[in-house]
Amino acid sequence: MNAISLIRRPIETELERFAFLFDESLSQGEGLLAEALDHIKQRGGKRMRPILTLLIAKAFGEVNDVTQNAALGLELLHTASLVHDDVVDESGERRGQASLNASYNNKVAVLVGDYILSTALQRVSKTENTVIVNLLSELGRTLSKGEILQLTNFENDGISEETYFKVIESKTASLFEACAEMGALSVGADKKRAEAAAEFGRKIGLIFQIRDDIFDYFDSKEIGKPTGNDMAEGKITLPAIYALRSTADKEMMKLARKVKIRTINTDEIAVLVEFTKQNGGIEYARETMEKTHADAKNFINAHIDNNEIKQSLLTYLDFVIQRDK
Repeated sequence: MNAISLIRRPIETELERFAFLFDESLSQGEGLLAEALDHIKQRGGKRMRPILTLLIAKAFGEVNDVTQNAALGLELLHTASLVHDDVVDESGERRGQASLNASYNNKVAVLVGDYILSTALQRVSKTENTVIVNLLSELGRTLSKGEILQLTNFENDGISEETYFKVIESKTASLFEACAEMGALSVGADKKRAEAAAEFGRKIGLIFQIRDDIFDYFDSKEIGKPTGNDMAEGKITLPAIYALRSTADKEMMKLARKVKIRTINTDEIAVLVEFTKQNGGIEYARETMEKTHADAKNFINAHIDNNEIKQSLLTYLDFVIQRDK
């Protein structure tokens, strides 16, 4: 049995129900809207975020309609944010497939993103749980703040671990945090358990994003983005930050600042990528992931009693840190 099958095993029925409801939520349009929504649905994915919500809910109780609507609201909000991010980043691809803005245009992408966002709010309102509704609303604000923080860093130095972690806390970790916390809340878990679940989700999100950033230093068609793509979009991530700060190389810092203002060329990106790899950047990022991974395991051992779900969450954690795309 592969890792994904093992992760899904305790919630196979619940996940099938989620997939049906998700597709149903994006099947209400007609004409151009229907075409665009079909484009979104075809992207599929492993459903790592709703899986986390469902697993945490089942660890603390029984998955119910509140759980499913919370998971749907979260995944739809995430989907809308990706559509909008591709417009902001002028991305032509998303995980190896044409982005919505590339297939249609920016206007269509923004409007479809807005439609999906509204659908997310509609689904989460069905929980009739004001705490969960407020969490989703706050998450939307946090994701937007993370994007704005990243954009403003194009115009200043912003080459520090502190800034990097502020961005990924807002853009990625906050989403996994909400998935785990809402899963716990949906089945009536007490405050202590819900907060512990939220922290577990936050750590997963940090690992997920650091792993994603490491991909940018290696060329692979399976990953769905070329080497140095983040730098081409004005982003300096943890591996390069470490290499730059540990060596204090002035010439490389000049290139990093060219990244921030988007004046760097392909050859210069290749130089900065190689510099990062030669000066311990990848190893440092991996060590950071490993430490966070070990911390996250503590939650599973302390709070998860069901052995099948415990094994599923341990496999989930391992998969996030070991995935190759």
